[in-house]
Amino acid sequence: MRDLKSPKKNSKKGNRLIREKKPRDWRKTFHRLLHVTVVGVSTVLVVFGMMLTARLVLDSDFFRVDSVEVVNNSRVDSEKIIALSDIETGQSMFSLDLPLIGGRIEENPWIATACVERIFPRKLVIDVREREPRAIVNLGYLYYVDGKGEVFKLLDTDDSLDFPVITGIGRKEMLSDDDRVRERLVGCMELLRELEGRRYFNLEDISELHSDPRRGLTLFTYRGGIPVFMGKGDFGSKLARLEKVYKEIEPSLLALKYIDLNVADRVIVKVNTLGGTGRG
Repeated sequence: MRDLKSPKKNSKKGNRLIREKKPRDWRKTFHRLLHVTVVGVSTVLVVFGMMLTARLVLDSDFFRVDSVEVVNNSRVDSEKIIALSDIETGQSMFSLDLPLIGGRIEENPWIATACVERIFPRKLVIDVREREPRAIVNLGYLYYVDGKGEVFKLLDTDDSLDFPVITGIGRKEMLSDDDRVRERLVGCMELLRELEGRRYFNLEDISELHSDPRRGLTLFTYRGGIPVFMGKGDFGSKLARLEKVYKEIEPSLLALKYIDLNVADRVIVKVNTLGGTGRG
């Protein structure tokens, strides 16, 4: 008869299998610890070496500014631009704050942007974009306006006056409501661009452009100062209508009171019955 109470040799104790505890492999543990130590020390040495190399490069005379070149400038002398940059020969190429240098150069009203680039090992190139005046705005004093409608420079005695003059914008208005004034100046530039390259009525035929916040833009002819009412927008179509008849009305231009292009598909010409002429 089978003895059910007698324990078996491979029985579980407490529902767990009894396993023999293996001794730790100290040799394998030592090799692993040695590997980690070697990798760590090597990493520290590499980082330290890179820092030392970088320091030697930064302090090396091989990367000292030897020459500065200015490109794409025509109005402002290269010597003046270099003086504005405050760059001196012998400075470390890596110690220069290029955006800061560009900002110094852009303090000149003729300079729209200045980009400074390192040409290793010892050269700097200053690439400038100069502003082009498109008109003169009368704000009590005369200022240049560029193609984006930005007022950028007070005219000096040596500056050219051979540009259309924008009137109708006051200095106080400019300072108090800059956004709306800028919008009006942008409209003026749009009209001036439409006048460029036209065959019968172009920039050479006008002397003044008057801006009114309600009535829009009015051109004044160079000959006789006759007002040409342009209104707001659609300048290309309006000028195209005027050019179709301008050759016919030009001989009697001084006898006109005004030309109105604000009526769709029409060119309204008002004769001065009093015998006077325009602003001329």
